Amino acid sequence: MGVRSVPASRAFYVDGLGWPVHKEVPGDVVFIQVNHGLVLSLWDAGQMQAEAGVSAPGPVPSITLSHNLGSTEEVDQVMAEAAAAGAAVVAEPVTQPWGGYSGYFADPDGFRWEVAYNPTWAVDDAGTVTV
Repeated sequence: MGVRSVPASRAFYVDGLGWPVHKEVPGDVVFIQVNHGLVLSLWDAGQMQAEAGVSAPGPVPSITLSHNLGSTEEVDQVMAEAAAAGAAVVAEPVTQPWGGYSGYFADPDGFRWEVAYNPTWAVDDAGTVTV
């Protein structure tokens, strides 16, 4: 994710949410192992856009990331942890028309995270989602 400030995003995800750093170049890039074979990279948005061939720096691209959990209680817990870490809760968790329960928070750069429980999905102890 291209972010405005690598140190501020690191503070949110690592210090605030407690996500473990896999590797980092201080102030330049932070790699967070979030699942088997899945790494969240936090790096300067301008550098990301230049590497991706974006001709003029602009707003961070829109994207919604989803954190899927095994119960409504876990959704409430993660939303509370995100808020305590400094996230803006942009949609309180509610029962959704599709049958699940979810809410949204925005990280310091405005990236939207959906925190969701879907009763038709299974999340095992390793965090693998089965639809």
